[in-house]
Amino acid sequence: MATMKAAVFEKPGVIKVKDVPVPEISDDEVLIKVKYTGICGTDWSIYNGWYSADKLPMIPGHEFSGVIAKVGKKAKGLKEGDKVTADINMGCGTCFYCIKGQSLLCDSFTQLGIHTDGTFAEYVKAPWKQVHILPDSLSFEAGAFVEPVSCVIHAAKAMNAALASSVVVIGCGLGVLHARMAVLRACAPVIVVGDNEKRLKIAKDMGADYIIDINKTADPVAEVIKLTGGRGADYAIEAVGKTSTYEQAFAMLRRGGTLSAFGITGEQDTMKIRPFEFVLGEKKITGSCAGVGSDVPDAITLLASGRIKPEPLFSMKIPLEDLEWALHELRKDPNLFKIFVSPEISKREIL
Repeated sequence: MATMKAAVFEKPGVIKVKDVPVPEISDDEVLIKVKYTGICGTDWSIYNGWYSADKLPMIPGHEFSGVIAKVGKKAKGLKEGDKVTADINMGCGTCFYCIKGQSLLCDSFTQLGIHTDGTFAEYVKAPWKQVHILPDSLSFEAGAFVEPVSCVIHAAKAMNAALASSVVVIGCGLGVLHARMAVLRACAPVIVVGDNEKRLKIAKDMGADYIIDINKTADPVAEVIKLTGGRGADYAIEAVGKTSTYEQAFAMLRRGGTLSAFGITGEQDTMKIRPFEFVLGEKKITGSCAGVGSDVPDAITLLASGRIKPEPLFSMKIPLEDLEWALHELRKDPNLFKIFVSPEISKREIL
C-alpha cells in the first residue's frame, strides 16, 4: 500500500507527522497532490479539542491548492496535472435545505479537513464535483487563499450592501478582506476597527477610507458615528467573534442598519441587545458561516483578475513538520497573518 506523509491530530494538543496510507478514491473522486495549505483559526480550535473533537484522530487542513494526481472514472472536465482547489463544503443534496440551495444548513453537512481528512498531508481526496481548476496566472499560494476569500464573498452576498452605503468592519484579520469587498461594491465610507497597527495599515492600503485603532481611540462607537454623519453605519460587520464586539457593532449601526454576523463565538455565548431597537430602529441581522457553491469560482475570479491582491497578508511558508510550532506562533505574534504549510519544502520561508 502506498503511503504519504501527513500531520495527524491524534487527540487534543497532540500532533504527529507520520506515514499514513494514501487515500483511495472512488469513481466520483479525484486524488490531489497538495502544494500549500493555509492555517485557519478552525485548525487551532480542532487542535485544542474545541471543535470536531469527536472526529479525532484526523488530518485537518482545508485552505489549499494542489495538482490532480489521479482522476476517478466518473469525473468530468478534470485531468491529471490540473492545478486546482476545492469547495470543502458537502451537503447530502436531497434534504430540505439542499433543495433550497442552502447546503451549509444540511443536517448531514460535512467539511473536508474539518469533519473528514484534509490537506495537512501530501495527498487529499475530494469529490470531483467540488473541485475547481485554477488559472495558470494564479500562484499556488493565492490558490490556497481561495477558501477564505469565498467565505468573505458569501458574507457580502448575504449582507448585500447597496452602492455608496457606509460599512464598518470590526476586526483586522479577515476583516481586512471584508473591507476590501466593501470597497469593490462601491461602498463609502469603509471603516475598519482593530487593534493591530500593521494589519490596519494593510486595510488602508487596500482601500479602506478610515481606520480606527482601539489602542488609540477611547470610544470607537462614537468615532464611527462621527464618521457617518452622526447617524451610524448602514452596515456593520463583526469579524472578531466576541460578544462584546457584537454588541459594539450593533451600537455602531444607524436606524435601519444591518449587522453582518461573521465572527464565530463560543456556542453558549450570548449578547445583550434590546428588542426595542429592532422594532423602532428597524435594524436587521444577516449571518454567514462559509463560502459555498458559486462563491468559490467568484473568489477565483477576483483573485485572478487582481481585484483582490492578497500577497500583503501572506507571512510565511513552512514545512509540514513545523505545523504545531506555527499554530502556537500565530497566537503569540499578532503581526503574523497567513502561514502556508507545504509537504514539499524543508525549511521556513518568510514572504
